[in-house]
Amino acid sequence: MKDFMMLFHSEPNPDFNPTPEQIQEEVKAWQEWIGGIGAQGKLKNPGDALGFQGKTMHADGSITDGPYAELKEIVGGYIVVSAENVEEAIALGKGCPVLTSGGKVEVRDIMIFEGM
Repeated sequence: MKDFMMLFHSEPNPDFNPTPEQIQEEVKAWQEWIGGIGAQGKLKNPGDALGFQGKTMHADGSITDGPYAELKEIVGGYIVVSAENVEEAIALGKGCPVLTSGGKVEVRDIMIFEGM
């Protein structure tokens, strides 16, 4: 088994003002999807949602406000799953709630460095 990180990308929508009911539906969808992966014994780290506050450090030493200043899409969160290969990890990503709103799931293997 190998570990993979799923990063959830979406485009910011300043006009989106969800109702409390819509927020509850979204939370439930995420809980059910992540719970399904956990029920298979494939969830290594349930991850977290990422906030909107932050700064970006650049190679030239400059610091810009906000992690999304230069981007058209945001990384809204992540989880870590265990799978035999990237194809199985992609299969676990199917049904992710971010996909229903036009977002993306990026699946990346986690490299293990021996002796660290």
